[in-house]
Amino acid sequence: MRLLLTALLTTAAVLAGGPTSGHRDVTYYKDVLPILQKNCQVCHRPGEIGPMAFLTYESTRPWAKAIKEAVATKKMPPWFADPNYGHFANEKKLTAGEIATLVSWADNGAPEGDPKDKPAPAEFREGWNIRPDLVFQLPRPMKIPAKGTIEYTYVAVSAPFKEDTWVAAGEIRPTDRSHVHHVIAMVRPKGSKWMEQAQLGAEPYAPGPNRQAEMIKANKGDVSVLKNEFLVGYVPGMEAQRFDIDHSAKLIPAGADIVFEVHYTTNGHESEDQTKLGLELAPAPPEKVFMSVGAAQTNLNIAAGDPNAEAKAMLKFGQPVEFVYMQPHMHLRGKDMRIEAKYPTGEQETILNVPHYDFNWQIVYYEKTPLQFPKGTELHITAHWDNSANNRWNPDPTATVHWGDQSWQEMLTAPMAVIVERTVDPKTVIAGGGFEKAAAAAAAQ
Repeated sequence: MRLLLTALLTTAAVLAGGPTSGHRDVTYYKDVLPILQKNCQVCHRPGEIGPMAFLTYESTRPWAKAIKEAVATKKMPPWFADPNYGHFANEKKLTAGEIATLVSWADNGAPEGDPKDKPAPAEFREGWNIRPDLVFQLPRPMKIPAKGTIEYTYVAVSAPFKEDTWVAAGEIRPTDRSHVHHVIAMVRPKGSKWMEQAQLGAEPYAPGPNRQAEMIKANKGDVSVLKNEFLVGYVPGMEAQRFDIDHSAKLIPAGADIVFEVHYTTNGHESEDQTKLGLELAPAPPEKVFMSVGAAQTNLNIAAGDPNAEAKAMLKFGQPVEFVYMQPHMHLRGKDMRIEAKYPTGEQETILNVPHYDFNWQIVYYEKTPLQFPKGTELHITAHWDNSANNRWNPDPTATVHWGDQSWQEMLTAPMAVIVERTVDPKTVIAGGGFEKAAAAAAAQ
């Protein structure tokens, strides 16, 4: 209790402009700029998700008070993992000293200091965060209306690949982030009937919310028609994705093509978007395969006004895997998510706890070192939603909410990635649960 009271009093003093002794001579060039380069400029620069640039004193100075509030309340940098569980390679947290420096700078008038003290500029790749060897783009800009509901839309962006192609990294870059709910680049295997209306040069295909059930029905009940491979994704807060961890890469098999799933939301302003995908190719065939997997629960029934509705999902591994990352995904009522590993020995541990989920920052949590999961390991996901009037993001607390594509509906998914030996049959990696089973269940509802 004493530690909690001390922390609360310290935060209150910081926000109120309390004592910042020892930091009275803080200047932008000497003290603040190195912190911004290390933690902020990756997003806060032209063309990235940050709404303002922190590259120069002139562009940063007007935001000094906002920076103080954001770091003192730990709203920025965005990071929601409970520090008691897991160790993550992409953790974004400021030290107590860095926070004190930024607060002191704002409290003391945000002085510029001597330009001679500034460090060398941070190096960023203009337009990309990877070094793409191949770039694919929507064939033409997609028109986005000011109002209304926009269904998931599918557009083929590549011809079939002539040979097996190994990918080391990928990045999706919308040209209008403000309207993008998500974009996913999918690999459609040769001969697949998945979204077969979406062909290179064809009009964008928007099949509607019952698309999976309709595909299964057209395929005489065979759920294999849903088979595709997640390649690269984009949602707010999602960075470029690397697949060359521990001598691995992602495979685009010969004969496959790439199909975009794009979902836009309206915000009162007309616009257009021409999203592009960059792929950095592996220099040689890898030793291991980087695979996308995941778990989902489509049977959601969130009662009106319920402040703590719960649902669960799971998957079971049929092979030993190196576990690389996980990404909680819900919509506007999402409250928290916990992912636990249950081992064949019966032992169980929490590998991720996100006590305060934020739809606006859907972070992928990369393990600092891939976790070694033996065959038979189960991952259990527990999530909660706040459908009460106390949730300021809640579109309608009087509604009973079910699974659906739109942000005012809900989802429970946890995209993940694993690494397996190249000799492993991909069909045997998931032994129970997972996306395919959830998709089939949703189609049957």
